[in-house]
Amino acid sequence: SFLCFDQFTRSYRSFGAHRQPDNSLVFKEWAPAAEALFLTGDFNGWDKFSHPYKKKEFGKWELHIPPKEDKSPAVAHNSKLKVVVHTKEGERLYRISPWATYVTKVNTSVVYDWVFWDPPQPYMHKHPRPRKPRSLRIYESHVGIASPEGKIASYSNFTHNVLHICLVSSPFKCSLMSFLLFSTSRYGTPDELKELIDVAHSMGIIVLLDVVHSHASKNTEDGLNQFDGSDSCFFHGGQRGEHPLWDSRLFNYSSWEVLRFLLSNLRWWMEEYRFDGFRFDGITSMLYHHHGVGTGFSGDYSEYFGLQVDEDSLVYLMLANHILHTVYEDCITIAEDVSGMPTLCRPVQEGGCGFDYRLAMAIPDKWIQILKEFKDEDWDMGNIVHTLTNRRYGENCIAYAESHDQALVGDKSLAFWLMDKEMYTNMSTLIPMNPIIDRGIQLHKMIRLLTHGLGGEGYLNFMGNEFGHPEWLDFPRVGNNESYHYARRQFNLVDMDHLRYCQLYAFDRDMNRTEDKYGWLAAPPAFVSTKHEGDKVIAFERANVIFIFNFHPTNSYSSYRVGVGPSGKYKIKLDSDEIQYGGHGRLDHNTEFFTESVPFNDRSNSIFYDLYVPH
Repeated sequence: SFLCFDQFTRSYRSFGAHRQPDNSLVFKEWAPAAEALFLTGDFNGWDKFSHPYKKKEFGKWELHIPPKEDKSPAVAHNSKLKVVVHTKEGERLYRISPWATYVTKVNTSVVYDWVFWDPPQPYMHKHPRPRKPRSLRIYESHVGIASPEGKIASYSNFTHNVLHICLVSSPFKCSLMSFLLFSTSRYGTPDELKELIDVAHSMGIIVLLDVVHSHASKNTEDGLNQFDGSDSCFFHGGQRGEHPLWDSRLFNYSSWEVLRFLLSNLRWWMEEYRFDGFRFDGITSMLYHHHGVGTGFSGDYSEYFGLQVDEDSLVYLMLANHILHTVYEDCITIAEDVSGMPTLCRPVQEGGCGFDYRLAMAIPDKWIQILKEFKDEDWDMGNIVHTLTNRRYGENCIAYAESHDQALVGDKSLAFWLMDKEMYTNMSTLIPMNPIIDRGIQLHKMIRLLTHGLGGEGYLNFMGNEFGHPEWLDFPRVGNNESYHYARRQFNLVDMDHLRYCQLYAFDRDMNRTEDKYGWLAAPPAFVSTKHEGDKVIAFERANVIFIFNFHPTNSYSSYRVGVGPSGKYKIKLDSDEIQYGGHGRLDHNTEFFTESVPFNDRSNSIFYDLYVPH
C-alpha cells in the first residue's frame, strides 16, 4: 500500500534521534553485526555504558530516554553524541549515526562530530516550490567558494549575495543548481540552508542537489564504513564492496535496509529542505560491475545489455526515480553518465531508468580537445555538429561547454585555454584588444551559444565561467600551503566596467534571456542546414530561430545564403558581435531579412546574411 511505501521511504522519521511530544527521546539504529550498542555524549558526561540500546528484530536497536525532572529533553539541542558499538570480537567502536542530520568539524580536527539538531524554533518554509520550468538552465554552484574572499563562504553569503545577483540580472532565471553535499558547519546551519532554498523559491528559482549514492567514503569514525564493525552492513563485503579506482565503498543495493537508507535520504532532502530534485553523481560506476574502469563505450547495445550490468544498481535507480516522480510531480532528476546507457532517460513505465535528463559529457571534452590540438583553420565543422547532436532521440540531455571539472586545478577553463596569461594584463576596455584577447572573447561567446542552441534540452554553466573567470579552482591542501587563494569566485570582476569580464557576462545573460523568450531548449532537436568545412560555417534552425556561426579565422562573407524553413521576415535578436559584448558592431540590427522561395540545403526557403570573421 502507499502508506507502507511512504513510511519505508521516510524512515528518517523513526531512525536516528527523535524528540517525542512529551520531550522523551527515541534513538534507533540498524547494526546487524553488533553485539551491543550504547549512546554516549555531552548529556551523560560521555559515559560509555549508562545508556544501552535494546536489541530488536532484524538487526535493529532502540533506546528510549525519558525527559529530565524539569520535563526538558535529556539531550539538549546542539550537544554532541556518539554511538558506542561493541563487536562480537570484543572491540569497542565509536560511531556517528548514519541517520545524523547535522555533523560539524572544528578546524583542528579531521573527524566530524554528530551534533543533535533540535532547535526550539526550527525554520519554517514560507514559499511554495516553483513549478518545473519549460527550459532547464542550470547555474552549477559550490557554496564554499561563492565569494571573492579567501575563506569558506557560507549559506548566508550565497543567499544574500549570489542569489541577489540572480535576482538583479537574471542570467539563469529558471533554475539554479547548487552542489551542496550535506548540511555542515563549514557552510552554516541546517536552517541557513533551508533559508537559502526558501529565498530561491521566492524568486522562482529551483534548487537541485548533487547527491552521491554511487559510493561512500571509507571513513569509519565519521562515515558509514564498518558502522557495526563488519565489512559489509551498508556495503557489499569483500572485493565487490570496494571501488578499484576511487578507494571507496560500494553500496549493497539488494539489501532491504540499504534501500530504506538511500530512498529515505532522497525524501529527507525533498521534505526537510524542499530541494526540487537531484543530480545523481557517478551513475556509470553504478550501472556496471566493471564501473566503467578500462572500458570504452562505442554505442553498441552489447555494451549495455549483458552480465556486466549491475542489475541491483539499475533497479535501485529505477526505484528512486519512480518514488521521486510519483510523490513529487515537479521533481527533476539528472544522471551523470558517460556510457550512454539506452533508456536511462525514459520513464520507468516504459522499462527505462526514469531520469529526466542526462549530462552530455562528451561536449566539454570535445571543446577542450579542439582548443588543445587544432589550429583555427583545422576545426572540423562536421565533427563539432556530430558531437553536439549525438544523443539518443527522446532522451533529454543537459548540454554544457564546461563545468566544475574543467575549472579544477590540473585543467583549464575555456577562457584560460583561449587567452591564458593574457587575461591578467590585457582585459582592460581602455586599450584595444590584442589578437589573443579578441579571438578568445569572440570564441568564448560562440562556443557557448552553439552549445546552448544545438547541444541538448537543458544547459549548464559552472559559477564564474559565464564571465570567463580568470583562475582555476584549487581547494586548500598541503600542496598549496592550505591556501584559499584559488578556492573563490571573483564575482567582483563583473562590476568593473573597465574590464572585459562584464562584456562576457552581458552576452551570457542575454543568451539565456533570449532562450527564455523563444524556448529552443524545450523544442525538438535542431535541423542543421549548413556545416561547411571550407567556409567554416554552421547554420541550424530550432524553435523558429535561425542560428548562424562563422568560425573561419580570416574569411568574412557578404550575402551568404542560408536555408530556412518557415517563410517570412527575420530580424537579428542576438548578435555576439555587438559592442556591449566585446564585439566589433559590424551588423545593422535594423536590417530585415526576407525569405526567398529558393530551396537550399534541404530547406524550402532561404535568406542572404552577412557573416564576419569571429576576430
